[in-house]
Amino acid sequence: MKIERVTSSAVAEPAEKMWSNCIKVGETVYVSGLTARSSDGVTIDGKDEYEQTRIIFTKMKSLLEEAGGKMSDVAKLNIYVTNIESRKLVWDGRAEFFEGNFPACALVEVSSLAADEIRVEIEGIAHIGAGVY
Repeated sequence: MKIERVTSSAVAEPAEKMWSNCIKVGETVYVSGLTARSSDGVTIDGKDEYEQTRIIFTKMKSLLEEAGGKMSDVAKLNIYVTNIESRKLVWDGRAEFFEGNFPACALVEVSSLAADEIRVEIEGIAHIGAGVY
């Protein structure tokens, strides 16, 4: 097995020598913490936690599809929010991308993320071909 970097035109790549948004090892896919930054890498302003969550899962879906998978292949999520009171908005956004057995998940409040307007960051692990739908 070798490590393969997965990219998507829908997800801005980080600066050189920083990190990879998505790595595939065999049939396991690791998605780095994604935020609601636009495809040019600029944060999308004025979006609440629901909208940011939807943007993030749209990006994750794009990366997983490039890796040969789908959202139902996601086994584990870690979600970071700057306001734990917004968790229902995050859950509502997440519910639009998953059905049946939802992934194992942690939701953690943090004091800040990469920029003040970023309210949600989500990372995940998927196993290609493991999903039901």
